[in-house]
Amino acid sequence: MRWKGRTVAALVLGTAVLSSTLTLTAVEGVQAVTRLFSSPVVEGDISTLSAGGQVSPSGDKLPPSFGKIVQTYRLIQRHYLEPVADEKLVNGAIEGMLEALDDPYTSYLDEEATQHLEDAVEGSFEGIGAEVKMENGRVTVVAPIKGSPAEKAGLRPNDQILRVNGESLEGLSLMEAVLKIRGPKGTPARLEILRPGVPQPLELVIIRDEIPIETVYADIIKKQGIPFGRIEITQFSAGTSKRFAEELKRLEEAGIKGLVIDLRGNPGGLLEGVLEIAKQVVPHRGVILHIEQRGGQRETYRSTLEGRKPYPIVVLVDEGSASAAEIFAAALKESGGYTVVGKPSFGKGTVQQTVDLADKSTVKLTVAKWLTPKGHWVNKKGVQPDIVVDQPAYFKAVPLPKDRPLRHDMNHVDVHNLQVMLQGIGYPPGRTDGYFDAQTEQAVKAFQRVHGLPVTGVVDAQTATRIEDELRKRLENPENDLQLQTALQVLVKQASP
Repeated sequence: MRWKGRTVAALVLGTAVLSSTLTLTAVEGVQAVTRLFSSPVVEGDISTLSAGGQVSPSGDKLPPSFGKIVQTYRLIQRHYLEPVADEKLVNGAIEGMLEALDDPYTSYLDEEATQHLEDAVEGSFEGIGAEVKMENGRVTVVAPIKGSPAEKAGLRPNDQILRVNGESLEGLSLMEAVLKIRGPKGTPARLEILRPGVPQPLELVIIRDEIPIETVYADIIKKQGIPFGRIEITQFSAGTSKRFAEELKRLEEAGIKGLVIDLRGNPGGLLEGVLEIAKQVVPHRGVILHIEQRGGQRETYRSTLEGRKPYPIVVLVDEGSASAAEIFAAALKESGGYTVVGKPSFGKGTVQQTVDLADKSTVKLTVAKWLTPKGHWVNKKGVQPDIVVDQPAYFKAVPLPKDRPLRHDMNHVDVHNLQVMLQGIGYPPGRTDGYFDAQTEQAVKAFQRVHGLPVTGVVDAQTATRIEDELRKRLENPENDLQLQTALQVLVKQASP
């Protein structure tokens, strides 16, 4: 799907932009929003405008106050101390208007950023792999992408990125910050982040890489001898619905007795993609969502599935499930009556449309909100699970520092992280408040002794790496995934005769 160089009626359901410009992509063919921009966006001659108001090339009368923009532009061009490029002034004016909306999902993308976005629709790309938005002036993580460097490094939803390689992001636009975060494969992005509930900033070193574009993962898990399918959707992009259909067919042919649809950490994506997938599993031609435009006009989208799947379905969500993922979860819950397990989702209930401007730059503008089948607006609330389950604390651990040892009598957030890890792998430190006391030291020594390391009680790079290896084994074992195990228990009960 190519949309370069023309006005696009595109429904955007990714949240803000990715640091790798991944999921904010455009979808054509959604009539409800197409009507909003039925005429091309054209470039006018601002030199003809006056404070009295003029008619723009599209036929809309500009307000008298618009003349102030022209006056300011002329003032700068004629009298400012240094010469200023026209493009800089125009881009600044556009960004200023959009920022005045106080909407984290409305933004201006220059030609370079637009090209990055377009490339992300159709191919692989390089970066850290995390979706971000601007919230209260800070670059805030929506969710890292599964398998990405950001996920592996421990970046989490709601982390605020303060600096990149020592350079502050304060005062930058979202896209300016994104372009500093992303970069060529193999290069480091040293992020200073502020994490909710953690008093001190954390530092994560993320090696940029090619971001995986596979969005559907499926397997069969047995619980009490009963085979259940699990399909994980990491985002809704081009090709996701086709892959979902293929994997669902494979699982059904294998004789599964129930299905877990895992939307945890899914930041959203294409409306077209989530609609095509929802049509395969939302029963009885049920409502998938409503889109409500300014003025209250609604468009309703329904499933095409006549009956109901012959097996139970459970949906997994967490705080990293956003936008299109929330649409899917809410549709399965409200129209399908299926159980939702996990944590409340992110809470993004607005719709963005991306429109090309004359110079190949774009404006991404919030044009509507989406509502659940029962008419609920999840914005800033999220989809609420039927069964709330939190993961063990060690699921939220981040990599240990390798450039400085952790030792007795230190008091630091890195020590807290170490203690959480030790607890998770079976070496209780006695406390997890960040103070490296004698019991924590004994726990480290016990770990070193068992794993054939020098028994020093100091967590150097070698010990830190081994602790992380042991923790990774725990994380990869589905038996330790409490949310998944709860979902399987629900399926066992519902699948029983």
